[in-house]
Amino acid sequence: METDPGLAQAREAAEAMLGAPAEVAPVRGGRNSRIFHVRSAGGEYALKHYPAGDDPRDRLGTEAGALRLMQHIAAVPRLHAVDRERGYLLLGWIDGVPVDDVTDADIDAGTAFLAAVHALRHAAGAADQPHASEACLSGAEIARQIEARLARLRATGERELIDFLARAFDPSFVALSGQTREALAGRLDFAADIPHEWQTLVPSDFGYHNALRRPDGSLAFVDFEYFGWDDPVKLTADILLHPGRPLGPPQRQRFRAAAQRLYDDPMFGQRLAAYLPLFGLRWVLILLNEFLPEVWARRVRAGATESWEEAKARQLDAAQKFLSQLPERCV
Repeated sequence: METDPGLAQAREAAEAMLGAPAEVAPVRGGRNSRIFHVRSAGGEYALKHYPAGDDPRDRLGTEAGALRLMQHIAAVPRLHAVDRERGYLLLGWIDGVPVDDVTDADIDAGTAFLAAVHALRHAAGAADQPHASEACLSGAEIARQIEARLARLRATGERELIDFLARAFDPSFVALSGQTREALAGRLDFAADIPHEWQTLVPSDFGYHNALRRPDGSLAFVDFEYFGWDDPVKLTADILLHPGRPLGPPQRQRFRAAAQRLYDDPMFGQRLAAYLPLFGLRWVLILLNEFLPEVWARRVRAGATESWEEAKARQLDAAQKFLSQLPERCV
């Protein structure tokens, strides 16, 4: 007897999109979505489900639009069908495994993929893409997002969390904000958005945590539900800092140098150096998302199995460690 109602719904959606019987098996529960492996007479597919909830972002529509725009890039899955009513995308199946160890060749493959996406900024349909989720087009916007996240976390009333924010995070935020403003003084307006010609299309939340290694060793990249226009400095900072698949110092330097060649606006390097610590602080707060009831509810809907208390304790420890290591991560 089938006990997973999500599996039954996934099979129904897959068969409706394919117009044929299908075998459907769960692959993994992501933090905000579920993936199923679909087999039918027509081939193999990945079925991605975006559970309904309190997230106002159109993650399904954004990913579908991004995949249509990137349809000629071999490193991404093909989009086969959309079931907006049920909240599913049917994608080409990619035979691959998670990327555990990031090599220099992987850095080069990631850079080549980002170059292909960057080249699409003048393509038909590019102007129709939204801003990337939580785009940061100015220093003031980075600071605003940090302050908004702080307010939401403080409102939880969690004693250990609030103590960490007051004791360790707040002093770092004050000091690093001052250093950033000082570094940019007279060269860039901290409060003004960068000009459009410095912006590009980015697969926000890009990184090797969202990559698969194919049997031949090549990489495929997945998860584009936050895709859109942004400052490439934010994309670069997120790859350099992402705790989901941290890069070693040689890989960080290799990617940073490649990004500076790719995104050659006159202030890219200076913005990156100045904003990197602030993006690091932003990541500290992202690691604490499990303290937010609405975020935890999405994790549960996507298949989380640990208790909320366990998740909060784990993430608080991760945030403390990340903050203590931030200076070396920004070199």
